[in-house]
Amino acid sequence: MDLTFSPPLHKQRHQFVVDFVKRNKPKKVVDLGCGECTLLKMLKFHREIELLVGVDVNGAKVKKKMHGLAPISTDYLEPSYDQLRVELYQGSVTQKDARLKGFDLVTSIELCFLSGCVCSIEHLTPADVELFSEVVFDYMTPKTVIISTPNSEFNIFLPGVSNYRHSDHKFEWTRAEFRSWAMKVCLDYGYEVEFTGVGKAPQGQQEAVGFCSQIGVFYQLGGRDCCKTLLVNDAEDLFSYTLLYSINYPSLCDNNILRRVLVSEVLYWAEKLKNRWMEEQAGGICDAVALCQTEEGACAEEMKDLMEWSGASDSAEKQGSCTSSRIVAVPLDVLWSCYPKVRMLSGSLCNLKHLLMDEPNIKLSQDSSAVLVNHWEQDQEEEEDDYNLDDSGYPEASLHSNSAEQEEDWEAND
Repeated sequence: MDLTFSPPLHKQRHQFVVDFVKRNKPKKVVDLGCGECTLLKMLKFHREIELLVGVDVNGAKVKKKMHGLAPISTDYLEPSYDQLRVELYQGSVTQKDARLKGFDLVTSIELCFLSGCVCSIEHLTPADVELFSEVVFDYMTPKTVIISTPNSEFNIFLPGVSNYRHSDHKFEWTRAEFRSWAMKVCLDYGYEVEFTGVGKAPQGQQEAVGFCSQIGVFYQLGGRDCCKTLLVNDAEDLFSYTLLYSINYPSLCDNNILRRVLVSEVLYWAEKLKNRWMEEQAGGICDAVALCQTEEGACAEEMKDLMEWSGASDSAEKQGSCTSSRIVAVPLDVLWSCYPKVRMLSGSLCNLKHLLMDEPNIKLSQDSSAVLVNHWEQDQEEEEDDYNLDDSGYPEASLHSNSAEQEEDWEAND
């Protein structure tokens, strides 16, 4: 029988895990037998996960694909408050490593027929299966475990499969054999299990043979002493795996990144407001309120004092008239109240002032109430502008988007 699966069977197995993660939102996930990191690459986009770990005995295979787990440009340009750390190890699931204790989710998913992995359970000898059970369920004590393994009853529908689906498979269980092993694990280590699978049989055969890949989802029982791993002697903590790769994704929880993004946002909006004011000045409009029709449309009255400062020194004096000036002041309370991202990043006006102090790219007024942005005479030549800018003593407000400036900065430090 020419049987095909759509989507391909390995994608169905991975999607099963992804759907489980979407529903249950585990924070710490480890994939045993991660191989080429295909599942991990799917899971890294689910930012409820804070620690994503892969383990495989074949370090060479992991090294070929591990850089696909690195942050992409969007992660640097638009960091969030989510935190994600990725770690990849070379090691065997029959060995204990203290760094894998207490995870929310452990997965052991069979790979495609042509890409075996000796961390998947069907690649283990019967003796190693016992060690696997002890290491995963008794030592690691995860809240949930998802294990998929071939269903040998289904092999009659697979062309070219006479015995096992992969030459390295040490066994392939029937549904009854898988159930027997799973129930023993639950009894020994305090779990309960649900059985399901992916890869449906031909019409009319599902009940007789079951799924092509059988799946057991194990849940730790509430009465289990979840703190036992914290009580073991430090001498029992083993570190038998070799760390191959680790990366922390950029996060606004990092104060340096938060400041960098905030400064970029402040400069962007201050420059935009300054340009709006210059356009109004060119049109002969001297009413400061008239220039305050921002995109949000709700801040006009709050911005009535916008950009009435002038002078070229730190002690800029307020003039109250719309004369041309070298320094334009944008009040921080306007930036904080009118622009949601500035407000979200800073949290409060007081914190905004604190975060902007001592920033080399930001010049504040003497009382720290406004951002000072360079403003040049309209009739000056461009060359004179450049000369005065270098000699002014004030930082230039970027005319580029905040994202472009941020990308250049972070890429340089990556």
